[in-house]
Amino acid sequence: MDILAKRLKERSAQLGISNAEAARRIGLDERRFAHYAAGRREPDLATLLRIAEALGTTPNWLLAIEANSQTDKKMAELLDRFTNAASAMSLSELRMFVIQAEAIAAVKVRL
Repeated sequence: MDILAKRLKERSAQLGISNAEAARRIGLDERRFAHYAAGRREPDLATLLRIAEALGTTPNWLLAIEANSQTDKKMAELLDRFTNAASAMSLSELRMFVIQAEAIAAVKVRL
């Protein structure tokens, strides 16, 4: 699970938090999270879901699971970036972000 460890470190850096803070947000013992971040242990599915939710990302991104087709891969990558960017925003920024995305989608439907 070296990819999970790499992604946990990457996501913590994106959020500007330490392992201790990540563990606190997830509700895990700091030592247990450190095992995941070092690649020594793998979380069970329920824990993986908690980690993804607490860090504002997806289990697929944490595990580097890619889509099958090139178009699906590009879409998945952009959605992961979208999710990661949104998780760093305040509530008012996120509302504005969603309104903008909905406006773009509404224009597309009308065309």
